[in-house]
Formats: sequence, C-alpha cells, structure tokens
Amino acid sequence: MIAETVCSAVSAAGLGIAVVTAYRRRFLAAARIAAYALVPVGLVMTGLVGWLAHTAFSPTAWAGFGVLGAAWLLFAGTRAVERRRAGRAAAGGERTEAMAPGASAPSLSAGSRPAKGSAAPRPAGSAAPTDDFRDIEAILKKHGI
Repeated sequence: MIAETVCSAVSAAGLGIAVVTAYRRRFLAAARIAAYALVPVGLVMTGLVGWLAHTAFSPTAWAGFGVLGAAWLLFAGTRAVERRRAGRAAAGGERTEAMAPGASAPSLSAGSRPAKGSAAPRPAGSAAPTDDFRDIEAILKKHGI
C-alpha cells in the first residue's frame, strides 16, 4: 500500500515537472519527462510492485500495460523527432564533423604531385601550408602516402 502511494506521488511530481517544462516551450524534454513519470504508475498498475498479485485477469493490470505502452510511444516519438531534426541540420549545411577549415580537399592530389627530384612552384592562388600541415605532409611522404 505504501509502495503504491510513493509511486503515485513520484509520478504526480514528474508530471508536474513535465508541465512546467512544456510551459517553457521545451516540448521534447517535457514529453520525455512525462514518459519517465508514467513508468512508476504503470508498474504499480501492472502489479509488479505488488509482485504479480492478480495480474492475469485484472483490468487495472492491463490498463497499466497500456500506460507503459504510452510511455514507450512517447520515448520512441521524441527520439524520432530528434533524429529528424539532426538530419535536417546536417542536410542544411551545418558541419557535424570536426575538420580544419581548408581541409576539405587533399593537399596533394595524384595528378598534381611534382616529380621526386623537381621542385615545381605552387600556383599563385594556393596558399602555402602552415607548419603543422608541413609536418603531417612530411610524415606521409616518409611512408609513401
């Protein structure tokens, strides 16, 4: 009896926090908090807190499974929305990977490599690599890459 009361109080508090979070226009976080808040009530309603007492034929237990299903749908729905937003952000031109500003193309392509003995001048439009990139290029050349 006390366990059910505590679980109900925890769920009520969680749903209150979800309402406050939704009021702050953080709807995905509010839905996730509501899903977490429904879990204790679902566990009480399914009878797991009372260790499966009359679970098989209890309408309350089946209603608890419905509440747990609703919580799972909220979890899955918020994850799907987050993934869709992340996909739009990546497609919108935002870079999600860390890379140097000018590192989108290799510094030496296969067709522009100078012969081993000749020092071909760089084109006027390209800037000389910084010292950091010179070190990296030296290491790569040493290994034949």
